[in-house]
Amino acid sequence: AKVWMSYGHALKTVGRQADAIAAYRRCLELTPSLGEAWWSLANLKTVQFSDADVAAMRAGLARGGLAEEDRFHLDFALGKALEDAGDYAASFGHYAAGNALRRQTLAYDPDATSAHVAASRALLTAPFFAARTGEGDPAPDPIFVVGLPRSGSTLVEQILASHSRVEGTQELPDIIALTRRLGGRTRGAYLQALAGLTAGERAALGAEYLERAGVHRKLGRPLFIDKMPNNFAHLGLIRLILPNAKVIDARRHPLGCGFSGFKQHFARGQGFTYSLTDIGRYYADYVALMAHFDAVLPGWVHRVYYERMVADPEAEVRALLDHCGLAFEPACLTFYENDRAVRTASSEQVRTPIFTDAADHWRNYEPWLDPLKASLGDALSAYLQPSLVTGTT
Repeated sequence: AKVWMSYGHALKTVGRQADAIAAYRRCLELTPSLGEAWWSLANLKTVQFSDADVAAMRAGLARGGLAEEDRFHLDFALGKALEDAGDYAASFGHYAAGNALRRQTLAYDPDATSAHVAASRALLTAPFFAARTGEGDPAPDPIFVVGLPRSGSTLVEQILASHSRVEGTQELPDIIALTRRLGGRTRGAYLQALAGLTAGERAALGAEYLERAGVHRKLGRPLFIDKMPNNFAHLGLIRLILPNAKVIDARRHPLGCGFSGFKQHFARGQGFTYSLTDIGRYYADYVALMAHFDAVLPGWVHRVYYERMVADPEAEVRALLDHCGLAFEPACLTFYENDRAVRTASSEQVRTPIFTDAADHWRNYEPWLDPLKASLGDALSAYLQPSLVTGTT
């Protein structure tokens, strides 16, 4: 069964959706209670589950001795099935159950994230960067797309990767690997290490990143995309070692982005997404850090608001390309015709034209989002306001 499931994952990645569905269905014929296979169907975002499917998933949850991994995958899948059926209360119940079970298995610490953001804002000041201008590896090759998962970042990546001068790679682990090497296991050591890097060390780290990323560059195009969303927390390192890199911040309404992350089970990482309170705190920390970089390095980060991209794609695409120093190409508007492999949860969504009905879908769940609203604080009321856009307070 798991061989068929893995085959389905590979088919999904290269855009063979019908074959992927058939592979997942074959998997379930062999092992009907395999929760990950049900979630894999749901995660395509295009499969409409039948009444029989819902009954089978419910029967799977009722089985004695069901492994926790199967249980939370089934809860996530049932949440999606009932969401599509318009039964939002029951849907949220399954999403909440799956998230609660998954959260118990994770050691995510929201206080550590907040502490890192506060320490970064204290260290990475305008004078700090001014004293290190012109250092690092000068290559302009990388375009970093950062933000939160489910923010529209895969859409931004697909648009850019449809340009003749840009190659899409994947969510590369290399920046995070460098931070771990610099910081070891001691909290706060990474930022201390940043402050102590010599000009030669910064240039060497930039060159090392480019070498590591080069493994994923197959097309010989001058620019490439690194779409690891969590790299927003490491923009200080990126600026020091790759000062000519471009940075795109993909941003979406905090309730839309937050709830979309809550109903998504990620294969790995993103430990903050399994609690509405954790999500709100993480989003607020992210907004605070990005506003800080807007203030100390004005114009370095280009922000793409999902709602604006949906409302006026051509204007937003032209602004995005201009920031990256790229001439407009019509293929960037027909990004859905690009047959490149896509490995994220939005793989099927970026193979269709931009649609507007998802932007406010979170409103169906608003009665249950109070913990998210409370932990977001000012980040909710400030969304799309001038103070946020300019980075002022």
